[in-house]
Amino acid sequence: MAYWLLSAALVCAVPADPVKTAAVSGTYIEARTCDIWTGPCFANAEMNLGGKHAVLGWKIEKGLVNDVRLDGLAVVAVVSASDTLGLQQTGPAKAILIVDEKATKDQKAALVQLAKEQGGELTKNVIGVESAAVEFTLGNCKEGGCAKLKAGSAHIETRCLEDKHDKVCGNESAFYPPLVKSVQAKPAVAIGHGYSGKAFKETWTESDRRGSYLGSFAVR
Repeated sequence: MAYWLLSAALVCAVPADPVKTAAVSGTYIEARTCDIWTGPCFANAEMNLGGKHAVLGWKIEKGLVNDVRLDGLAVVAVVSASDTLGLQQTGPAKAILIVDEKATKDQKAALVQLAKEQGGELTKNVIGVESAAVEFTLGNCKEGGCAKLKAGSAHIETRCLEDKHDKVCGNESAFYPPLVKSVQAKPAVAIGHGYSGKAFKETWTESDRRGSYLGSFAVR
């Protein structure tokens, strides 16, 4: 009887894992419609006026999700929120996902799963999934802030921050953290950033905004 109870206890102690995800790592980028590297006075002036939209991108270097290998593929999330991203939200965000057109059916499902897990509340309410060519390339700048992302109707192009040209008040810092917790990223300038699709019945385009992050992600 004691052996049965011990066995049952051990079974109950094993945590449930609804998503079978192995180590996945790669490159991450995001851009928002507000400055994230800024001073408090500038951030306060933008709160709930801007920063409600963002494009997030993941390029997988290696890894599996649900036993599906995703090496070399990419997925992009385009987000429309009710309030400035990084602040408490008064309503649910909406997202569309753009998956790499090179992906198989199983790979597309795995990419959607990855983006929904990574985006959390921002990608919980997915109103559409599209397939498109995804181009995600890194530049050769030594500071590591240069990249280009093009996925369907979404795009980001970044460059490194330069104190001489990008400081305005002299009190700048990474005011908002990255939207995804599993990333190691540094702020960058979005030379260009936007979305021109029809899913949200709204579009945006910006240039020279101190509102981007570029780096790496790794999840297990």
